[in-house]
Amino acid sequence: MKIAICGKGGCGKSTTTSLLAKELAHAGKKVLVIDSDESNYGLHRQLGMALPKDFTAFFGGKETVLKDMMLSNFAHQFFSGPWSLADIPEGYCGEKDGVMLMASGKIHEANEGCACAMNNVIQQFIANLQLSDGEFALMDMEAGIEHFGRGVDNGVDLLLMIVDPSFESLRLSKKIQELGQSIGKPVWFVLNKVTEDTRDAMLETVAASDKIAAVIPADTKVAAAGLTGTELVGTYPAIQKLARKLMEGGIQ
Repeated sequence: MKIAICGKGGCGKSTTTSLLAKELAHAGKKVLVIDSDESNYGLHRQLGMALPKDFTAFFGGKETVLKDMMLSNFAHQFFSGPWSLADIPEGYCGEKDGVMLMASGKIHEANEGCACAMNNVIQQFIANLQLSDGEFALMDMEAGIEHFGRGVDNGVDLLLMIVDPSFESLRLSKKIQELGQSIGKPVWFVLNKVTEDTRDAMLETVAASDKIAAVIPADTKVAAAGLTGTELVGTYPAIQKLARKLMEGGIQ
């Protein structure tokens, strides 16, 4: 199953992706985490890994990819057929405890231009990725909704939107629901950083209360790990339930 994990900045996309990947791997599943956020430099630390080489570099690097795109009027195909997890080149994917990690690319210098090249490569990769039974690909998307405009979500099976207790996030849930429906992808919501004071309001205001996949309570240990940039460890019941729903087909 290929899953795009999206939401506004700071809602907990990377944290949820990391914890969910670890839980699925612990259950014996093969998991690929795709870091498709060019401005996020913390996901690999949450997984306890080194940041792999930019996947865009496999195709010649950002400038070469962009040139190929422009010469072909953005129709250049970087993949000639289906890819499996085993086809990911050595050096472009790290692995630890059953979780694989690849990164589309990062912004490394000022004035280096937009992220179009990285987005195009990863959009084509996810479209050509074929998973076997028991395999999951979790895409940690960039903040906001630009990835919808670039077509990155077209190749996934479903969307998980992480919703934090803020007006902006709850408002965005309606827009992401609309965007998901427009491309024929189911959208489920994960309420994150929930407290007793915010739970009812979030349940009432999110775009679709019947599409809530999980409710994750605020957790000081998770917050501390995020502050210090250390690996996320431990067992979290809400994440366990979410993983079980995905494995059993309760979310699709």
